[in-house]
Amino acid sequence: MIAVLKPGTTDRQIENLSEWLKNQGLGVHISKGSIHTVIGLIGDTAKIDEELLESLEMVESVKRISEPFKSANRKFHPDDTVIQIGNTTVGGGSLTVMAGPCSVESEEQVLEIAHAVKAAGATMLRGGAFKPRTSPYDFQGLKAEGIEFLLEAKKETGLPIVTEIMNANHLSLFENVDIIQVGARNMQNFELLKELGRTQKPILLKRGLANTIKELLMSAEYIMAGGNENVILCERGIRTFETYTRNTLDLSAIPLLHELSHLPVIVDPSHATGVARLVKPMAMAAVACGADGLMIEVHNDPAHALCDGAQSLKPEAFADVIAAVKAVRSTCSED
Repeated sequence: MIAVLKPGTTDRQIENLSEWLKNQGLGVHISKGSIHTVIGLIGDTAKIDEELLESLEMVESVKRISEPFKSANRKFHPDDTVIQIGNTTVGGGSLTVMAGPCSVESEEQVLEIAHAVKAAGATMLRGGAFKPRTSPYDFQGLKAEGIEFLLEAKKETGLPIVTEIMNANHLSLFENVDIIQVGARNMQNFELLKELGRTQKPILLKRGLANTIKELLMSAEYIMAGGNENVILCERGIRTFETYTRNTLDLSAIPLLHELSHLPVIVDPSHATGVARLVKPMAMAAVACGADGLMIEVHNDPAHALCDGAQSLKPEAFADVIAAVKAVRSTCSED
């Protein structure tokens, strides 16, 4: 249930109403927009007299919400969430580009790529220090050392860094990481999501390869229910019967997620296709569909990459993608 308050409602009135609702055993989520303030009620709202609530002088309307995700719901929070990370913003009309290697392989490698992607227009550096791999014999990442190399690249370039966590026990290693990524395989690792909900660190939540949009939003709800509202959703393709691509990029998820939720939505065309030559057209399509950003894998020597070389772009190809998506963005803005 949500209560939309009339313009001009004072902070004192909002506080009094919130206290009364909390005394009814409900959780209260307050969202202040440019015109209206929305109070979201979380819990068993059956005990609330809807007509009584709506009769209050400060209340403009009361609506019941059937979706199980509350905090992530746009009805609770009509305005887009904008997440500030240093001098970079995610959401709110900006186009965030996270780029870098699938796996951090050495300090020299990540530094070279970081400088290259920044020169091409990337706003953040992504790189895997902990790598979930299907085979136990594949390269699993440099772990803590990999994070140190990313931090060194951040120091040299000024780019905020994004890297994946696999275990809540590793959280202390991520203290200076700007965005913690939850990979597709951990989207429903609920104990991990609960721990991340206790932090205020921005969380990039990737959709699982066989999960619905509703399930993605429910996973975001786990993080937000813990008090951390700094969540970024990521569409990275889902598994279908198609074999020519690694996954199938669900472009319809972008406008749907924007319709259902106030959280920023970015797209990973590298994992979605698994094919480097398909990254550019899918990135352009994602931006045309309204994505708030892109996550693209870039490697200085894809043929010898320790992880996912087939989907990684060389720096010069990445620069070409950036030029193309900026052109699409400009055209869409004019429309």
